[in-house]
Amino acid sequence: MEEAIRKADVLIEALPYIKKFHKKVIVIKYGGSILGEEKIRRGVLEDIVFLNFMGLKPVLVHGGGPNISERMRSSGKKSEFVDGMRVTDVETLKLVEEELEVLNAVIVKELVELGVKAAGLNGKKAQLIQVEKKKAKIDLGLVGNIVGINAEAVWDELQKDRITVILPMGASKDRKTYNVNADEAAASIAGALEAEKFVLLTNVKGILRNPEDAHSFISTLTTKEAKGLIEDNVIQQGMIPKVKACIDALKKGVKKTHIVDARIPHGLLLEIFTDQGIGTEIIQ
Repeated sequence: MEEAIRKADVLIEALPYIKKFHKKVIVIKYGGSILGEEKIRRGVLEDIVFLNFMGLKPVLVHGGGPNISERMRSSGKKSEFVDGMRVTDVETLKLVEEELEVLNAVIVKELVELGVKAAGLNGKKAQLIQVEKKKAKIDLGLVGNIVGINAEAVWDELQKDRITVILPMGASKDRKTYNVNADEAAASIAGALEAEKFVLLTNVKGILRNPEDAHSFISTLTTKEAKGLIEDNVIQQGMIPKVKACIDALKKGVKKTHIVDARIPHGLLLEIFTDQGIGTEIIQ
């Protein structure tokens, strides 16, 4: 009986959030090593299906870095990165797109098996992700800088009650294909859709003031505080592009952004539907 009452209490706590976010867009970025772990992926997709059945409009943008790097190793190609961006020649671009399309199909299939409608979109099609060649201190090759998003292409699917799954490739005005950073793509899509929330799923708890001390976890940050922590080297390495993506999404009009540990069972739901949440939220 006590367990049943506890579950009812959780549902009642979630009720105001379910009402508040009904018909609102939630953009979720999911990638890295956690995408390849089937048990974690299943849990994340179950959460996304729950959001859909609760009347929210989830959009999933996925990467596929580890899968791509493994494919390149098996093909005898070396992965080279500059500031977190994969240097991309014509052959690498082909491998990247092939791996992303495989992952996209797997995610869509698993969502459908969970009982929802889902649609996979390639960002280079229908001018969904519009890019120009990214400028950097060294030539990154076929890496795109996002200059526009065709939000209508996504809304067309959302209005059919389809969970939309987007792979981060872009196309330039001359229809040339470019590799696009998944965090940047997700933030730009969230902004273009005027999303209520932008959630980055990771394999860490969130932002810590001291990486060695789990008790130094930060539950809420403003963009100004986040920039300060980057300058002070508190936020480092792989967390920097994620935090910058959150800041960019907020600048583009997204209401709230969150960095959530996907390894926590139902972490996505806990962050969205409970008072305390479990990740780090970044706000204006």
